[in-house]
Amino acid sequence: MGNTFKKRGQKFVRKFSRVTAKASEEGKEHIKENFFGRLQNVGNIKLLILEWSLLIVALVLLAVAQAFWFADSYSENVFSNGGSYIEATLGDVNSMNPLFATTDSEKVLSRLMFGTLVTIDYSGHPNVGLASSVTPSEDGKTWTVKLRDGLTWSDGEPITNDDVIYTVELIRNPRVDSVYDTNLANVKVSVNENGEIVFDLPSAYADFISALNIPILPKHILAESDPETLIENTFSTAPVTSGAFTFNAQQTTSRTDETVVYLSANPDYYKGGPLLNSFAIHTYDDKEAIISALNAGTVTATAELTEADRDSVNTGQFLEKNSSLSSGTFIFFNTKNSAVKDVAMRSAIRQGLDIAKLRELAPDTVALNYPILTSQIKLSKYPEIPGYDFDAAKAKIAELMGEEPIPLSIATVNSSFLPAVANELGEELKNLGFNVNVSVYEEDQEFMTNIISMRGYDILVYEVELGSDPDLLPYYHSSQASSKGLNLSNYRSALVDDLLLGARDTLDEELRVKKYETFLEYWVSDVPAIGLYQPNLTYYYNRNTQTFSNDTKLVTALDRFSDVTDWAVVKVTKNKTP
Repeated sequence: MGNTFKKRGQKFVRKFSRVTAKASEEGKEHIKENFFGRLQNVGNIKLLILEWSLLIVALVLLAVAQAFWFADSYSENVFSNGGSYIEATLGDVNSMNPLFATTDSEKVLSRLMFGTLVTIDYSGHPNVGLASSVTPSEDGKTWTVKLRDGLTWSDGEPITNDDVIYTVELIRNPRVDSVYDTNLANVKVSVNENGEIVFDLPSAYADFISALNIPILPKHILAESDPETLIENTFSTAPVTSGAFTFNAQQTTSRTDETVVYLSANPDYYKGGPLLNSFAIHTYDDKEAIISALNAGTVTATAELTEADRDSVNTGQFLEKNSSLSSGTFIFFNTKNSAVKDVAMRSAIRQGLDIAKLRELAPDTVALNYPILTSQIKLSKYPEIPGYDFDAAKAKIAELMGEEPIPLSIATVNSSFLPAVANELGEELKNLGFNVNVSVYEEDQEFMTNIISMRGYDILVYEVELGSDPDLLPYYHSSQASSKGLNLSNYRSALVDDLLLGARDTLDEELRVKKYETFLEYWVSDVPAIGLYQPNLTYYYNRNTQTFSNDTKLVTALDRFSDVTDWAVVKVTKNKTP
């Protein structure tokens, strides 16, 4: 029995050992599978977590980048209120009374500080200014003007009909010697029962509205002043104003003898207060000083340079804007002088000049064949101008001239492309057989007196304003062939006189077209002048500023200020409205 128990015990031990061994193997496999095997999963999980983390970081960075990339879709940089604009101009400021503005600096100040009854709008045509309406009678001899309500001077006093009448009387007064006296000399002005200003003309004038583009002076300040000494009044140095800007101060630098006139924004301006806080005019004696000021960043802009100065201006800092003006550059023949008195000689000269070559000396300008612009009036036909034929012209000139070369004096001014054009013209005339002398003058009072008024030339290369309306009476009517007129050719023709007066006197557009078409036929056949090109205003301005609109049609260079209330130098970022 004992052996039996012992055998059973040994069998149990062997079985237990086998079970224990099996359990141990299974435990090892279980541990290996469920512990050590899962340690590898932990590594995989870490890798997965890392991958997701990197993906989230990438998404965040992409969102940030997208915010920068598409920032313009919900925000924009716009010009806003504030800052000062400094424009460089040529010429002294001897008076800030607009009736005596002769230098460029004075003219700019006049436009900025004084409102006008009528102004040139963005389309290049006369429109209301201080006036709310301008109405002609059916016969064009009576024009009725009504002022806007609520107009005030910079001292708070109202602008009234009395101010307008006072100003017109000053302009008409020969003792005042105003720059505006041409078209108002024989005009009567009064106030009717409706409180409107009435201008009575001695004869009809279709474009009289342009004559009302005059600054108005404050009667309550100047009424007691002697007209003969008006320019000496303290108003000339510290004016009460009505324009987009008011006078603040004037300073002259002791080192350079340059003047800076500081202006402040006028919040009561009839067009609304400007975006700019202030505007300063910095005057200079010459273009070289202006170029230096531009490149040094002393000034914001200038209209005193040309395309020819492009290489001298820092184009990284300044942009260039070119706008055609309602002006023309012509070769004027002094038909009173024996050298070019004969129409056959003038015709031969025109035939022998290489006009295309002359125009190449004024790049980026528009060729001008006639003294009437398409922007002024639409004509249905234009006369043909004979073409270039050097040989035929030289033979004809030799026939007319005889054995001795005829001396010709050519005059021009030191402005823009005019000297280069005049010198080339001189060379071409020498090749045609003339003995030529070319004189280039500074456009100052001496030039106006001795050359323009005295007609001290045989040929004049010069730029003249043509205006918004084709009123050519000042340049080609016989009455203007005098020292006080602008008939620079001394051209006289009774038939042309009638045509110009008839076109000026009628409001019938079709009749005006016919008269101007006939005038051009005489202009081409009689050759009082030769058209060259339509000049530009070249404006250099800081690239971080907002100046006059590219859509603005300019009659004169000063018309760039028609939208001066929108000029700006300050930029801010604003969110766009959804």
